[in-house]
Amino acid sequence: MATFGLIEYKDASPQVRAIYDDIMATRKTDWIKELIYIAVSVTNNCTYCIYSHTASAFGKGMTEAMFKELQAVIGMANETNKLVTGYQVEVDERFKPPLRRSGE
Repeated sequence: MATFGLIEYKDASPQVRAIYDDIMATRKTDWIKELIYIAVSVTNNCTYCIYSHTASAFGKGMTEAMFKELQAVIGMANETNKLVTGYQVEVDERFKPPLRRSGE
Protein backbone atom coordinates (compact mmCIF):
# COMPACT_ATOMS: atom_id res chain seq x y z
CA MET A 1 0.00 0.00 0.00
CA ALA A 2 1.41 3.36 -1.02
CA THR A 3 1.80 6.02 1.63
CA PHE A 4 1.00 8.70 -0.92
CA GLY A 5 -0.50 8.34 -4.38
CA LEU A 6 0.39 10.41 -7.44
CA ILE A 7 -1.25 13.81 -7.44
CA GLU A 8 -2.33 15.22 -10.77
CA TYR A 9 -1.79 18.96 -11.16
CA LYS A 10 -5.52 19.64 -11.50
CA ASP A 11 -6.18 17.85 -8.19
CA ALA A 12 -3.23 19.34 -6.30
CA SER A 13 -3.46 21.55 -3.24
CA PRO A 14 -1.91 25.02 -3.45
CA GLN A 15 1.21 23.72 -1.66
CA VAL A 16 1.67 20.83 -4.12
CA ARG A 17 0.99 23.10 -7.09
CA ALA A 18 3.72 25.43 -5.83
CA ILE A 19 6.19 22.52 -5.92
CA TYR A 20 5.03 21.46 -9.39
CA ASP A 21 5.24 25.08 -10.59
CA ASP A 22 8.78 25.37 -9.25
CA ILE A 23 9.87 22.14 -10.97
CA MET A 24 8.25 23.21 -14.24
CA ALA A 25 9.78 26.72 -14.08
CA THR A 26 13.23 25.33 -13.30
CA ARG A 27 12.99 22.78 -16.10
CA LYS A 28 11.25 25.22 -18.46
CA THR A 29 8.63 22.60 -19.24
CA ASP A 30 4.93 22.10 -18.59
CA TRP A 31 5.14 18.41 -17.59
CA ILE A 32 6.98 16.25 -15.06
CA LYS A 33 5.14 12.90 -14.97
CA GLU A 34 7.09 11.25 -17.82
CA LEU A 35 10.34 11.74 -15.87
CA ILE A 36 8.85 9.82 -12.95
CA TYR A 37 7.95 6.97 -15.32
CA ILE A 38 11.52 6.89 -16.64
CA ALA A 39 12.94 6.75 -13.11
CA VAL A 40 10.65 3.90 -12.10
CA SER A 41 11.31 2.05 -15.36
CA VAL A 42 15.09 2.27 -14.92
CA THR A 43 14.84 1.15 -11.30
CA ASN A 44 12.64 -1.80 -12.29
CA ASN A 45 14.84 -2.74 -15.28
CA CYS A 46 11.95 -2.58 -17.75
CA THR A 47 13.65 -2.04 -21.10
CA TYR A 48 10.40 -1.55 -23.02
CA CYS A 49 9.20 1.00 -20.47
CA ILE A 50 12.51 2.87 -20.52
CA TYR A 51 12.39 3.15 -24.31
CA SER A 52 8.74 4.19 -24.52
CA HIS A 53 8.82 6.75 -21.71
CA THR A 54 12.16 8.18 -22.83
CA ALA A 55 10.81 8.60 -26.37
CA SER A 56 7.69 10.24 -24.98
CA ALA A 57 9.73 12.58 -22.76
CA PHE A 58 11.96 13.64 -25.65
CA GLY A 59 8.82 14.17 -27.72
CA LYS A 60 7.46 16.46 -25.00
CA GLY A 61 10.63 18.54 -24.84
CA MET A 62 13.12 16.78 -22.60
CA THR A 63 16.65 17.82 -23.55
CA GLU A 64 19.84 15.72 -23.55
CA ALA A 65 21.01 17.67 -20.50
CA MET A 66 17.77 16.93 -18.65
CA PHE A 67 18.06 13.25 -19.57
CA LYS A 68 21.63 13.06 -18.28
CA GLU A 69 20.73 14.82 -15.04
CA LEU A 70 17.76 12.49 -14.57
CA GLN A 71 20.02 9.46 -15.00
CA ALA A 72 22.45 10.86 -12.43
CA VAL A 73 19.63 11.36 -9.92
CA ILE A 74 18.26 7.86 -10.57
CA GLY A 75 21.73 6.37 -10.10
CA MET A 76 22.35 8.28 -6.87
CA ALA A 77 18.95 7.32 -5.44
CA ASN A 78 19.44 3.66 -6.29
CA GLU A 79 22.97 3.66 -4.86
CA THR A 80 21.91 5.19 -1.56
CA ASN A 81 18.95 2.79 -1.38
CA LYS A 82 21.32 -0.17 -1.76
CA LEU A 83 23.70 1.21 0.88
CA VAL A 84 20.89 1.65 3.41
CA THR A 85 19.64 -1.85 2.62
CA GLY A 86 23.13 -3.34 2.89
CA TYR A 87 23.86 -1.62 6.19
CA GLN A 88 20.39 -2.62 7.43
CA VAL A 89 19.69 0.89 8.67
CA GLU A 90 16.63 0.93 10.90
CA VAL A 91 13.79 3.22 9.94
CA ASP A 92 13.32 6.21 12.24
CA GLU A 93 10.09 6.01 14.20
CA ARG A 94 9.05 9.44 12.90
CA PHE A 95 8.93 8.03 9.36
CA LYS A 96 6.63 5.12 10.23
CA PRO A 97 2.82 5.25 9.99
CA PRO A 98 0.73 6.84 11.21
CA LEU A 99 2.42 9.81 9.59
CA ARG A 100 1.87 13.25 10.97
CA ARG A 101 0.39 15.60 8.36
CA SER A 102 1.16 19.29 8.16
CA GLY A 103 -1.18 21.26 10.36
CA GLU A 104 -1.51 18.45 12.92
